[in-house]
Amino acid sequence: MTLIKSISGIRGTIGGKPNEGLTPTDIVKFTAAYGTWIKNRSNNEEVRVVIGRDARISGEMVEQLVVGTLRGLGIDVLNLGFSTTPTVEVAVANEKANGGIILTASHNPAQWNALKLLNENGEFISGSDGKEVLEIGDKADFEFAPVDKIGKYSVDEKYIDKHIQAVLDLPLVDVEAIKKATFKVAVDAVNSTGGLAIPKLLKALGVEEVIELYCEPTGHFPHNPEPLPENLTEISSTVKKQNADLGIVVDPDVDRLALVCEDGEMFGEEYTLVAAADYVLANTPGNTVSNLSSTRALRDVTEKHGQQYAASAVGEVNVVEKMKETNAIIGGEGNGGVIYPELHYGRDALVGVALILSHLAKSGKSLSSLRSDYPNYHISKNKIELSPEIDVDKILSSMQQRYAKYDINTIDGVKIEFEDQWVHLRKSNTEPIIRIYTESESTSTANNLAEKIMSDIREIIKE
Repeated sequence: MTLIKSISGIRGTIGGKPNEGLTPTDIVKFTAAYGTWIKNRSNNEEVRVVIGRDARISGEMVEQLVVGTLRGLGIDVLNLGFSTTPTVEVAVANEKANGGIILTASHNPAQWNALKLLNENGEFISGSDGKEVLEIGDKADFEFAPVDKIGKYSVDEKYIDKHIQAVLDLPLVDVEAIKKATFKVAVDAVNSTGGLAIPKLLKALGVEEVIELYCEPTGHFPHNPEPLPENLTEISSTVKKQNADLGIVVDPDVDRLALVCEDGEMFGEEYTLVAAADYVLANTPGNTVSNLSSTRALRDVTEKHGQQYAASAVGEVNVVEKMKETNAIIGGEGNGGVIYPELHYGRDALVGVALILSHLAKSGKSLSSLRSDYPNYHISKNKIELSPEIDVDKILSSMQQRYAKYDINTIDGVKIEFEDQWVHLRKSNTEPIIRIYTESESTSTANNLAEKIMSDIREIIKE
């Protein structure tokens, strides 16, 4: 059993003993901690929190515990029922609520669930806020409401429709162009809430034919739900067999978007944001942001449009912070996460779909042809395991000195920028590991760079 208490939320496997797995005791404890934190921040007597969940089989149980706990604290609850992470984020802002909780373990397998915590802007809580929530939970520093102050409860199961309408209303979403393109699109939603949102969005956009794979929200994932190429063989063959224009894949909570080209090849999750940004930048001048571990292609495309790119530390909270700081018009992460502030500051597969279909329709290109327009980079992801007594910070500092003549960024580990490739070294907060991400113009050169860096680290350890 696993329970991970982090500043971004509480995540774990269902069952087991309290404080070892995600048990009802843990769910109540951390919901109460978050609710107390929300109440402490609010000057109003009436406090309201929006909740929504993906389709995992533990979702209903977790939902009941969360609703009961929040109401027990005297907090009003608006329950969206089956929803998506970006839909809950949109709802918190629209409803002027005090916060939100999304019940989802994102791309983790079916035995996992989690509480993702939002602030009053519908954005993930910051590191310092998350620390405060954990401290309240550890001290059990909460007080429940008397019987006449129990929170009110309401349900709105139409919020996905409201979210879709907000996407359709965006100036850069060209419904007429998409209708004229008569697209045929296959969708794999891993039997979660993307099956409710994505086909409905496609039909609203005027897509002529939608082929649905695993769009029933049963919570029984037909394959590993992380949208990586090795998990997407079925939609790849479906796109080819059915002569579809493209395939769309989302994770269980619909904040990540992966695309399949008309020939069954992967567009590349790293390139979802690149393509969306290319379209936005062609129509709106402005800056872009992604995290340090995301492809350099976004920087290249941004500079091609005469605009400025900035990198943030890894994590959606950090990307959003950097986007606000630089007034970026689009940003996100290389895991298929598109953040388009014109709608809201959160990774949103619905926005990604609408922007990319508009891009395809107006350019008249196939998806594979669009992909060939962008620089062709390859990322290699590795890790080196260390013994617990080794000082990881010292290793990172030594690597920084060793490569001091190159451009180095230290806001999150150490990133070294070479002329045509880069390496990003990050330490794990939970285990003695250094994660090593490299990117180059071929898989073999990215792998070779990773091997060279790992060799350097082993040398430093021996010194």
